[in-house]
Amino acid sequence: MITGAPPIVTRRVGIEDSHTIERYLATGGYDALRAALAMAPEAVREQVDKASLLGRGGAGFPAGRKWSMLAKSDTTYLVVNGDESEPATFKDHLLVERDPHQVIEGTIIAAYALQVRQAFIFCRGEFALGLERLQQACNDAYALRALGESIFGSDFSLDLVVHPGAGAYICGEETALLESLEGKRGFPRIKPPYFPAAIGLYGAPTVVNNIETVSNLPWIVSNGGEAFAALGHGSSTGTRLFALSGRVERPGWYELEMSKTTFRDVIYDPSLGGGVRGGAELKAFIPGGVSAPWFGPDHLDLGLDQDAVGAAGSMLGSGSIVVMDEATCAVRAAWRITRFFSRESCGQCTPCREGSSWLEKIMARVEGGQGRESDIDLLMDACDNIAPGVSWPPQQTTICVLGPSIPSSIASAVRMFRDEFLRHVKDGACPMGAGR
Repeated sequence: MITGAPPIVTRRVGIEDSHTIERYLATGGYDALRAALAMAPEAVREQVDKASLLGRGGAGFPAGRKWSMLAKSDTTYLVVNGDESEPATFKDHLLVERDPHQVIEGTIIAAYALQVRQAFIFCRGEFALGLERLQQACNDAYALRALGESIFGSDFSLDLVVHPGAGAYICGEETALLESLEGKRGFPRIKPPYFPAAIGLYGAPTVVNNIETVSNLPWIVSNGGEAFAALGHGSSTGTRLFALSGRVERPGWYELEMSKTTFRDVIYDPSLGGGVRGGAELKAFIPGGVSAPWFGPDHLDLGLDQDAVGAAGSMLGSGSIVVMDEATCAVRAAWRITRFFSRESCGQCTPCREGSSWLEKIMARVEGGQGRESDIDLLMDACDNIAPGVSWPPQQTTICVLGPSIPSSIASAVRMFRDEFLRHVKDGACPMGAGR
């Protein structure tokens, strides 16, 4: 159901000048930071624990628990991950572009809670306008004395660097991001021993949080962790920003209360997705970014709940919901996703480097009408070599999760729409009339 929960991270984005320091201050900006500085760092951490705030970057790891894992050291870092590169995911882009000061205030609050003196915001390089506004917001925060030495007259100091990425999808993985931030090629690190909380940026303990995750912190400090936890249900508390795209009448971003809102609400409610475009039938939807297994119409009444979606065999992941209608070619959709992963593999691990390339070649052959019936089993066999069992969550065979995520779309398409693969083979063309 649509609960009418108050917007937390998007309450300013409808205002034309929401990105400016003047508008931010006029709408209570940096009041939460002042309040946090009047609290002990452990008290701020306690509020985040009470909120049960899950990370909004994809893995859904509790933010408070991640903070508690930061190893004691003379030098520690905070890195905010804004390298949003998952296809059809655009929630962090919105926050960076429309409310950069909220991102910065949340970053400062997190740094204070962790007693970190140096922070970085790693932002996707293609976010040209967002980067410009984020850097201006950073400059404005320094001028306001919200950054730098003795923030707002307190004994806490913080330097913040806005760092643009170079466009590699793999740098969304936190250890690859740290490698890139150090000026190296974005190769994920082996964990263990390179858990960022123990050995992170420049070898020092580091916390990596997502843009949306830190954007929740000003509201949590101002309203209390219990107020945040009162929204949603179970471990999926608060609201979350979802990017809705595909064959819907009203694609866009929507901030919704977790658990109580269902996929049916998101897709069909007139105030949200407005239904499948043109009144067509729903064929399938991807619930959490293109690395997630697909769902069919029988999952529409599932709540936007991390545990429930996980138990059903997929994930909320990056917060992207992609809708496919009856005219969508499942083979073509899976091939396009596979082609993306093949291109974005960093090449460090054999199953990912070689497997993604071969899967893309076979998928292109089938989609183009030159496939063989044996290719369907060949696809699943190759998927099994990348992620044994082709189950969810996938078995880990590579350093990061990109490799085992590659089979998701192919396995979903084969299991749900095997007849379409067969028709591609037998007819020598796409039955949906999809052309290249």
